[in-house]
Amino acid sequence: MPALLGISGSLRAGSFNTALLRAAVELMPPGSTLEIATLHGIPLYDGDAEARDGLPPAVQALKERVVACEGLLLATPEYNNGIPGVLKNAIDWLSRPNADIARVFGDRAVAVLGASPGGFGTILAQNAWLPVLRTLGTRPWFGGRLMVSRAGQVFDADGKMTDEKMRAQLQQFLQGFVASLAR
Repeated sequence: MPALLGISGSLRAGSFNTALLRAAVELMPPGSTLEIATLHGIPLYDGDAEARDGLPPAVQALKERVVACEGLLLATPEYNNGIPGVLKNAIDWLSRPNADIARVFGDRAVAVLGASPGGFGTILAQNAWLPVLRTLGTRPWFGGRLMVSRAGQVFDADGKMTDEKMRAQLQQFLQGFVASLAR
């Protein structure tokens, strides 16, 4: 049974990207699961703090969850036409120490999706993740793209995805990613 881990690149309580992952949990293909991880508690990366104290407990816990999953879903916001600092910071921590990169990211299947209140979805952020994922040695999935634009019209005030067309697109995206894990 493929077990996926979803990480939202937003800390905001009403995050559209966290809501996107919650919708994905409901739409996972039969025989697969998705757990959602939070980035709360992960400090800004500081090499001096790492040398002095080692990895923070929140980083260690997230790292082991990534290692245990068969596929990683990164739900990325797009801030100023780029990737969100909080998610990049977490990925930077997860890549420490350098000797752990292959264990954590090496050949790990990764799919990137995202939601934005704007009209272009998260196309620029998703494209900006590709060099990072390549550098870490992941196996990015290119079988589909999911960019939720005008997310305020896709999710209700409680963060539930109410747009049936988008639910169908998300379900198709998840089916494709999970099917790619079997290859």
